[in-house]
Parts: sequence; structure tokens; C-alpha cells
Amino acid sequence: MIGTDLYHASNLLQQGKLVAIPTETVYGLAANAFDVVAVAQIFAVKNRPTFDPLIVHVADFEQLTSLVLEMPPFAQHLFEVFMPGPITLLLPKSDRIPDLVTAGSPLVALRMPSHPMAQKLLRLLDFPLAAPSANPFGYISPTTAQHVAAQLGDKIPYILDGGPCQVGLESTIVGFEAGGQAIIYRKGGIAIEAIEAHIGPVQVKPHSTSNPQAPGMLKSHYAPRIPLVLGRLDELLPQYRHWRVGIIHFQKTFPDVPMECQVALSPTGNFQEAARNLFTGIRYLDNLALDIILAEPLPEQDLGRAINDRLRRAAATDQ
Repeated sequence: MIGTDLYHASNLLQQGKLVAIPTETVYGLAANAFDVVAVAQIFAVKNRPTFDPLIVHVADFEQLTSLVLEMPPFAQHLFEVFMPGPITLLLPKSDRIPDLVTAGSPLVALRMPSHPMAQKLLRLLDFPLAAPSANPFGYISPTTAQHVAAQLGDKIPYILDGGPCQVGLESTIVGFEAGGQAIIYRKGGIAIEAIEAHIGPVQVKPHSTSNPQAPGMLKSHYAPRIPLVLGRLDELLPQYRHWRVGIIHFQKTFPDVPMECQVALSPTGNFQEAARNLFTGIRYLDNLALDIILAEPLPEQDLGRAINDRLRRAAATDQ
């Protein structure tokens, strides 16, 4: 059932049930992060491997600090600058966080969402929420309540409808070495340039193929059912001229492809608009009668880096 009743959602979560919730990034499949039985349901419903850790959503800074053993200075600075918002901090966990949430890692991924409905829900609860994206594991992340209903509607009791997600990409995950050096574990809704403007140069981790250190690091992820190929469209289109083709591009249109089979992520060249439209665009093409989806990378700057990361993993064929 889809609705906007925060108290109903709160009651279900307190009973150990799952609720799909809106955030500014994507919709999450939420459960009480302290309840191992409830968290296990997340993995079962998503068919998610238990070696892939979950992000924990908190109401405020005080709740976040109560769940970790230490808060490096750079981590506190990033919290003050970017939270609430699409950034996740990877920090040493306290014993309050079950090992199932972190896939046995001593680090926990924590963030404070900026979506007003998510914030109100978290303030109604006396526990944080473990909440990966509300979709079957490996498939396109949902950015509307209707996307969740189409994929998981018969498996969860309630979907809290907060409208379309305003960022449309998962959060940027930042961890810290012992010396304080910041590491980007996942590119996301906060551009690397924006982070570096506040704390200086950062390292960027490649994705992982097994036992990832942080959520969302698997090589093959965000994938449509229709095969997706990534490259220069002017080179790819002649190779697939006899196929039923859908294309994803930044802003240029292609006259030889029907307009209804094209997704222009941002006709004005705006990276934030492109991020908002990415998963919706892939999902739209995935529901057409196509043989192949061809996608062209965006410039490797701003949120283009995170968008390209998702496109590369949507195109990957192994895990």
C-alpha cells in the first residue's frame, strides 16, 4: 500500500516490519537497525547477499555519534557542511550496531537524509533505520513510490510516498584512514570537487567485486533487464543499426533514433538534472520493446563522475 501516513509507517517499523521510505537520493527499504530479525528481512526481500553492508539513517548528529567509537575531525566537518544531505560517513561502529548491518565490518555507514518526510519519520522513532535502496538487488534504484510498488509492492506492507527524489543518485560514501585521509568509497550525490573544496584532496576507491568495504561498491549493479552498452553513440549506433535501440545521452539528440526511444538526461547540460533523470530514464527504456540500450558517458566532472559510475556498472555483465 502507498500512502503518506507517517504514524502508520512509524508503527510498522516499531513492530519490526519493513517500510519503503523516501529520501532525497533514492527510495530506501527501511527497518529498525537494532533489530536483527527486521534487518534480515531486508536481505530476504531484496535478495541481497549478506556480504553487502547497509547504510544506517539517523535523525541528528547526536544519534550518529552515539553509534560510533570515534569521529575524525574531517568527518565532523563534512557532517557540518553537507548533512542533512546525500553524503554517508563510514566510521568505526559501536556495539549497538549489529554485525549483520555492516556485513561483519567494524565500520558502519551512516547518513542523515534531507528529505523532510524521512526526517519527520526518524524523529518519531527511538532507533535509526537501516535502509538500502528499495529494489530487487542489482536492479535500477527507485526514485518514486510507484517504482517501489512495481518491484516490491507485494512483499512489503507500506510505501511512504514522498514524491520524486530530488537528487536521484545514491549518496557519496566517505571513509577515513587512520591518519585522517578521506577516501571516497562510492561516488554519489555530492560531487568529489565539492568535498575537496572543504577538506582537500581525497582518494577514490574503485568498485569491489566481493566483500565490499562499503555499500554500493559491487561492479555489476543498477542494471536493466535489457542489455546496456556504454560508449560513444556516434560509434555504437552504426553497429546496432538493425536492432531496436534505445539511447541515453547527456543533451544531444540523434535524428536516426525515434524520439520516444531517446533519453536526454539534461537538454540544458545541467549535471544535477541529469542525476535526477538517470534511473527514471533507464527504467523507462527498460520497459520498451528494445533489443539494446546504448548509453554515452557524461563529462568526467561534477556529478558526471557519479552518473558514469552508475552507467558503467549498469553495463557490467559480471559481479
